[in-house]
Amino acid sequence: MTTLRLILGDQLNAAHSWFRSPRPDVLYVMMEVRSETDYVRHHAQKVLAIFAAMRAFAAALQAAGHRVRYLKIGDTDNRQSFAANLALVAGECGATRFERMEADEWRVERLLDESAQALALPHEVFSSEHFLAERAELARRFAVKVPRMEFFYRDMRRRHRTLLDAEDGPVGGVWNFDAQNREKWPGDPPAPEWPWAGHDLTALWGEITAAGVETIGAPHAGRVRWPLTRREARAGLAHFIEHALPHFGPYQDAMSTRSTTLFHSGLSFALNVKLLHPREVIDAAVAAWQLGKVELASCEGFVRQILGWREFVRGVYWARMPSYAQGNALDAHRPLPAWYWSGETKMNCLHHAVSQSLDSAYAHHIQRLMITGNFALLAGCDPDEVDAWYLGIYTDAFEWVEMPNTRGMSQFADGGVIASKPYAGAASYIGKQSDYCKTCTYDPKRRHGASGRPACPFNSLYWDFLLRHEARFARNPRMAMPYKAWAKMDEGERAATLAQAADYLGKLDAL
Repeated sequence: MTTLRLILGDQLNAAHSWFRSPRPDVLYVMMEVRSETDYVRHHAQKVLAIFAAMRAFAAALQAAGHRVRYLKIGDTDNRQSFAANLALVAGECGATRFERMEADEWRVERLLDESAQALALPHEVFSSEHFLAERAELARRFAVKVPRMEFFYRDMRRRHRTLLDAEDGPVGGVWNFDAQNREKWPGDPPAPEWPWAGHDLTALWGEITAAGVETIGAPHAGRVRWPLTRREARAGLAHFIEHALPHFGPYQDAMSTRSTTLFHSGLSFALNVKLLHPREVIDAAVAAWQLGKVELASCEGFVRQILGWREFVRGVYWARMPSYAQGNALDAHRPLPAWYWSGETKMNCLHHAVSQSLDSAYAHHIQRLMITGNFALLAGCDPDEVDAWYLGIYTDAFEWVEMPNTRGMSQFADGGVIASKPYAGAASYIGKQSDYCKTCTYDPKRRHGASGRPACPFNSLYWDFLLRHEARFARNPRMAMPYKAWAKMDEGERAATLAQAADYLGKLDAL
């Protein structure tokens, strides 16, 4: 009697109840398959990091006495899909039962359902024992009406007894310190480097390329700087709590050419493949505040990302899929400019954010939302293309967390399920939060004009976006101010601004 248990590449949770003690009647199967590398074109470092973390996890399981069958990307008997490989291994071991954990992605869940049916064995699906709210509960709760994130977050704070006072109210008297977390980073205090020295994955990269996997971005196979084991992830958490969290709050929305990471943790990859549990990350931040090492605003701002936003977008995803993936509420159809794959644009903010992403498979949330995402929104780029770009380029991008952030928060393609207004902004916002504009080819203070220093494309495209969607947004109270400003603008100024936008929209690849 052999139970075949599948472990996916984002299920590297050593604390899962499956692994409490080895069982001779259980065989764990892990696989690197082309069906997962090829459904979008992924960043080279994403493929490297996931495969390397999987291999390390499999080795740790074997060292602990568990039976593991591991199929590498280049193995001759690897049939390159879940269903085919499960059938292969089930036949090899004479499996009499199949078990798996819940998949985080809707696409993978469907594939595994079909695989289980094809196996025709008794099977059972287990919780991944990772998230702080059960998937089925969130799907039911969010199916009819999605609550505003702020109220969901407050409920999660109460449920998990986090940052509460004696009367079950928020410590400090307010639930959210976001208004204090929008400062521009002046360069001091210095931003710490992430602690991972880097891994030489040159041999693994050779296997990946030999297998024919096509990727984007720089592999840097000799120095991949992501945590690949639980020990490395825990060391990264400790480093963040000590060196970066004290300054995370005020500068979490800041952007700079002088630092790609600023005071962000870099832990999202470790969280999303489950090397870290969200509860231990939250507890570490709260403990630092309780010891007086971190201000409440920084602690709360970080906790909100994990306990609030991360759980919230998962609820939206599982309540609204698969139709959520087809959302295009703003009827956007332009292709992404070619420089999203090269970084070769004269707009300094986009050059920096895209080049950084291609080089390191990382950009923090404001770069994603208000630089690369904002431009795609203003230009009316097809959300399918935007979705695929974000899902492929970032190491931490898995569909359950990427898609609601992209289609919902960034592109408003879900029509307001997540956000009550589109996150559209002109150059003034970018200038307030970064040093990008100082050395840019384009003038952030001009709406139109090409003589001398040409006008920043964000400015005219912002107003063009508002006018294109005036029927939808003009009555939104959160957008009343820009529409009033447009109404007060001189008619000639408005015409010149829209003409500039039309000119830029006609040559997006050349900006």
